[in-house]
Parts: sequence; structure tokens; C-alpha cells
Amino acid sequence: MKNIGFLSFGHWSPSPQSGTRSASDALLQSIDLAVAAEELGADGAYFRVHHFARQLGSPFPLLAAVGAKTSRIEIGTAVIDMRYENPLYMAEDAGAADLIAGGRLQLGISRGSPEQVIDGWRYFGYAPREGETDADMARANAEMFFELLKGKGFAQPNPSPMFPNPPGLLRLEPHSEGLRDRIWWGAATDATAVWAAKLGMNLQSSTLKFDETGEPLHVQQAKQIRAYREAWKAAGHERTPRVSVSRSIFALVNDMDRAYFGRGGESTDHFGYIEPEKRAVFGRTYAAEPDVLIEQLREDEAIAEADTLLLTVPNQLGVDYNAHVIEAIVKHVAPGLGWR
Repeated sequence: MKNIGFLSFGHWSPSPQSGTRSASDALLQSIDLAVAAEELGADGAYFRVHHFARQLGSPFPLLAAVGAKTSRIEIGTAVIDMRYENPLYMAEDAGAADLIAGGRLQLGISRGSPEQVIDGWRYFGYAPREGETDADMARANAEMFFELLKGKGFAQPNPSPMFPNPPGLLRLEPHSEGLRDRIWWGAATDATAVWAAKLGMNLQSSTLKFDETGEPLHVQQAKQIRAYREAWKAAGHERTPRVSVSRSIFALVNDMDRAYFGRGGESTDHFGYIEPEKRAVFGRTYAAEPDVLIEQLREDEAIAEADTLLLTVPNQLGVDYNAHVIEAIVKHVAPGLGWR
């Protein structure tokens, strides 16, 4: 069995060719797709967060809305850029959204990806301390956020409060018990995966990672996942961690599928630079008839290692088509691989 969810970047464009022409469209269609995915038997609805972009940028209102409209499906992010976050305010928002969803949030956080603007986090009022990088700042914010989710009191109460206080130091409210076990770190390197394991966060590995060996993405990711699990075991955590990988996978079951994705496309990994002096490996797109797709996916070592697969969806093609993309994998591919 494998958890299967979708991952939407929430792109929108005013272009006549786009089925998602405004921020309103992107948000409302995201909710509709999550509802449809739940009805189809998928396990997760995940959203990417990008600032200063025509994409989804404020996750917690969306997560809360999806939580209110659904009852079973996991609701998550992949990922929230921690360079932009106030950990205390985020802990309150996350707690509230998780309570609305009945404890179904799965929050992916990370340093984030290259931005639309130069050092965009500075506009939000944040800057690394002297001698630190923006990545250091992101990890420090993540550690504080993760610590706050323990729900321990730390703030000295006012001796003459407006409303009565419980005894002792005060914590942030609302607190959602169990949310801390549902925080994931999006790791682009083996080292940050090991760091996340030591802290006790779950692991998300995307459709790209920084190239560390020159091998195909799925091989590097599988090694990353194994290193993560070894570090988790060495840290002595009691629970079993979760691991997800993201993939672009399209089952060609009708003429529309073949028109959109049946021309070969990016059928192999490729290497390039998303940041200066940091070579990355980008994963291939899987697009084939279901029987062929099943055999191709059997060879993906990282998918085999992970318990959760996130399907990246072309959200601008509309809710109905994206629901079809998810349904085709759940019905025509997953059973052949033993995932259902």
C-alpha cells in the first residue's frame, strides 16, 4: 500500500489558454480539486507555496478551507519557505488550520526554492544574523516552529490579565495535539535529510535535488532516503517516520491525454543550475499507457523507498482534467504496482 496524493503549484495566468486565470480561480479550484480527489479515493491534497508569484502564496487560509470542505484526505504543503515565516505566528495559524481539519494537516517546510525577486524575505522583515546564510535562517526558524508545536508554556503571564489564565507559563493557542508528528522537511541534499531525521521531522523529496553523485534522480533520492532512515534510527525516535517523493506521472488512457502528454516530452532526467554553482538533477516526466507506466515505475528506486507519492498536476488545465489525471493513476496504475 502507498499513500497517493496530488501536489499543485497553483499557477494562474490571465492568458486565454489558461483554465486558471486569477488568484481567485487558483484558490477556489484548489479546494474543488481536493474535494474531487477525496471522492476518487486519493489520500492527499498538497500545495506548493511561492511568494511574489502568480501561484499559491498564503497556505493557511487555503488549508483551513480544504479542511472544512473535506473529511478524510490529508492536507499539506510542499513546501512552506521558512525564510519568510514568523515561527510563532505560524504555530498559531497551523494549530488553527489543523483543528479545523480534524488533525489532517501534513505540513512540508524547507528553505524554499529560487525566488521571483532578489532576497524576497527581506521585504517580509527578515534577514540572517551576521555570519549566517538565508538557509541558516530558514533552519533556525524551522527549529523554533517545531519546538513551539510541543505545546509547552514559555511566556510569563500578566499578573492582572483581562481574562483568567491557566496556571504556569503560557503557550501559544490554539494548540493542536499531534501536529508536531506531521511536520515534514523538504530536503534537497543528503545532509539536510539527515538533519531533519535527527530533529524528528518526516522527509519530503521533490522532483529535483542538488546533484551529489551524477546518478539519476531516483537513485540519488533512494540513497538520500536510506541515509535519512539510518539517521532516524540512530536518533532513537519512537515512531516510524514518513517519506514522500514527488513525480510528474500521466497515464495515457484517452485522446486528450495523448494530445497533452503523448509526445515523449522529458522522458529522461536532466541536469542544470537553479542556483549559481549548485548543479541539480531534475526528474523525468512519466507519460505512457498504463501497462507501460507500471513497468517504468517499478524501476524507480525512490518511489519504492517512499510510503507517499505526490503527483504533480497541471492545475491550469482545470479541475475536471486534473481529477481525471489522479483517477487514472489510482484506478489503472496503482493496483498493478500493489499500491491499492
